[in-house]
Amino acid sequence: MDIHVAVVGGGSWGTTVAHLAAHNAPTMLWCRSSEIAEAVTDDHRNPRYLPGLELHRSLEATTDLAAAVVECDVLVVAVPSHSFREVLRKAAVHLRPWVPIISVTKGLEAGTHARMSQIAHEEAPGHPVGVLTGPNLAKEVMAGDAAAAVVAAEDPNVSAQLQAVFATDTFRVYTNSDVVGCEVGGALKNVIALASGMADGLGTGDNTRAAIITRGLAEVTRLAVALGARAETLTGLAGMGDLLATCMSPHSRNRWVGEQLGLGRSIDEVIADMDQVAEGVLVAPVALELAGAHGVDMPISEQVTAVLRGEATAAQAYDRLLSRAPRTEG
Repeated sequence: MDIHVAVVGGGSWGTTVAHLAAHNAPTMLWCRSSEIAEAVTDDHRNPRYLPGLELHRSLEATTDLAAAVVECDVLVVAVPSHSFREVLRKAAVHLRPWVPIISVTKGLEAGTHARMSQIAHEEAPGHPVGVLTGPNLAKEVMAGDAAAAVVAAEDPNVSAQLQAVFATDTFRVYTNSDVVGCEVGGALKNVIALASGMADGLGTGDNTRAAIITRGLAEVTRLAVALGARAETLTGLAGMGDLLATCMSPHSRNRWVGEQLGLGRSIDEVIADMDQVAEGVLVAPVALELAGAHGVDMPISEQVTAVLRGEATAAQAYDRLLSRAPRTEG
């Protein structure tokens, strides 16, 4: 493929996306860590975030943001939501005109409530913007297990062209024009995964998990539609698919964080044990603010936020959910 891809962010998912793209086009990964950049280029591994897994041998990495971005034809941004704006602002200075920007970050910006695509439009006006999302756990994708994702962009020509950038024999990519729905589904599923993990920590069973996932999807859909999304988007890979994987998988950071909270640990204790970001911790209070601004009822997100703020234990949060007045499903 006669294009060059730059992926900004050397965590587990950024490295995995770069590995996928390297199957189809020359790809450069930008990392903050010189040790990781050297390991990717010389040893074809990311020992910190993807230990024991081999990367595509053509993939290269650098700590020089300008060098990574200046010649690229597609820019993928894979940094946590709290640093997305800052990193993209620095990268945009070196970006050639009209180069598409693809976000793989599943979050919302604190304070502004902005989705990552909105930040991209603000920091790099004139560039086509899209998102790559879906039920994609990095270690399983790297292991070659079959997986599917969706690339969403407002311009169908852009999403169709990018489809071929990320697809491999075992990684199937669909297209979608509903950027809002895909982003909201990707961000909010992390909050519901915290709730599902809390249920695991409390020792509940599959019935509870199924109820949380199903009712969680309902409230995520309500907010997404209020923000302009299509409801059917949330029944697909960016909604139900991503929600199932994140709520059920032992590889899910957000589910694990929720489980630890269910076991009685504080959020500060849990975060101290992590070397990557669990986006649901950041997204939950932002989502609740958005819901309030749009008059959307989100009881699961409300209780997750209460636990994160130390205003309730996981057990108390579940008691509050169960004591809500009966209502019609919807």
